[in-house]
Amino acid sequence: MEKSHQEIKVGLFVLIGLVLLAVLLIQFSKGTSVFRGTYELRLHASNVGGLKQRASVLLAGVQVGSVSDIKLTPDGKSVTIFLRIYKDYKIYHDARFVIQQSGFLGDQYIAIIPTANQPPLLQNRADVDCEAPFNLQEVARSASGFIQRIDETTKKLDAAVSDVRRLVLNEQTLTNFSAAISNLRTFSEQATDTVANINLLVATNGSQIDLAVSNVVFFSQDLIRLSDDAHGVISTNGAEISAAVKNIEASTEVLKKLMDDLQSGKGLAGAVLQNEQLSTNVQMIAGNLAIAAGNLNRLGLWHFLWHKELPPTNAPPQKAD
Repeated sequence: MEKSHQEIKVGLFVLIGLVLLAVLLIQFSKGTSVFRGTYELRLHASNVGGLKQRASVLLAGVQVGSVSDIKLTPDGKSVTIFLRIYKDYKIYHDARFVIQQSGFLGDQYIAIIPTANQPPLLQNRADVDCEAPFNLQEVARSASGFIQRIDETTKKLDAAVSDVRRLVLNEQTLTNFSAAISNLRTFSEQATDTVANINLLVATNGSQIDLAVSNVVFFSQDLIRLSDDAHGVISTNGAEISAAVKNIEASTEVLKKLMDDLQSGKGLAGAVLQNEQLSTNVQMIAGNLAIAAGNLNRLGLWHFLWHKELPPTNAPPQKAD
């Protein structure tokens, strides 16, 4: 009888010890405490990475709860993370929830980042969006593609440099370039000498240049005065100038009509031009007049009037028909 009572006492002692041990394990593990009240928050994320149950929830580096469960949504496109937050800690609705990692290879946890702490507070079973964790593999794949593009660009750049060396930086091109530089240097020296000569010419002939410029100025002033005078003359004699122009036009018309009559054979001059016999007679009369004028010039008017004898001439005058 006494032996059975001892066994019962030992069993109770062992049971109490196991219960206390379990409580201690829960207390010092990543789980929540059984002696502290909690409320639930449900986070929605596209990917949880390596986040596990009983992961810590840190607010400004202080643990305020833990991850109680992680479930995939029915559509399979996102994940719901259930958090158990201690009632001692109040979280505002504008806080950010991010899945972060402690160290490079450490465990992942939920980080709560306060912002403006504007009310209202998050209540039990509130739904909150959570930012996906940093995906190192995705970054590595992106970096791999980026490195591949850089490698392709490097190859193209190397080919371009090779083409430049082959087509531009060859011996013939460099020789031509050196000759062009030499010619440019010679031209610059000649230009410098020319500028120096011009400066010397201007310095030694400053008075003559000033005089020439003054003459040009005076000439331009005279031209301006002449143009003003001409403008005044035209302005004050506009009517006379117009009349003179009209007279010139009328004279031109008369001359044109006279020439038309001559060409058509009208009038005495036209008849002479058109009739060959009259033209010949006129030419003979002109020749006789020329002979008479020559004799008169040679012998004088007095001898021509009082002496009947005429000096011999080359040809006797002829009578017109």
